[in-house]
Amino acid sequence: MRRLLPLVLLSTLLLGACGFHLRNALALPPDLGPVRVVAADPYSPLVDPVAMALARAGGEVVPATTADAATLELMSERWASTPIAIDEVGRAQEYSLRYAVVFRLRRADGSDLVPQQAIELSRDFVQESDGLVGTDSERELLAREMRREMVASILRRIDGASRQP
Repeated sequence: MRRLLPLVLLSTLLLGACGFHLRNALALPPDLGPVRVVAADPYSPLVDPVAMALARAGGEVVPATTADAATLELMSERWASTPIAIDEVGRAQEYSLRYAVVFRLRRADGSDLVPQQAIELSRDFVQESDGLVGTDSERELLAREMRREMVASILRRIDGASRQP
């Protein structure tokens, strides 16, 4: 334990000297009030994670049927998979998986807090033609990871808009 203390102190000094600092917590506008999350697709798997992230950030999330609330509208959600490399017999070996979401955040009075904008994520993955057994589960794992990253990106955009004067 005594050997660990100098190491922790040295690490703290080095991190402080390099300019490293923790990111501030997500800030929702104080006058935003309750927020409802709605999507064009009623079965969108993005709605629940976004609502939970807003609640963790201190927002009051209300059911989508609530009338007098700010609205985070997920206007569209698109997935695409494009082959980017092929083998000698023309089979796709590598793909680019793309995920795009268009959203906006409106206050309860109808004014835009975050105007309509799109976020697009892209990941490349390799699919071996002779080993197709785990490919679907790998792609699903990659899709879940991209969905988590999309939630974080949406919240960062909301945070950035709320910090502007």
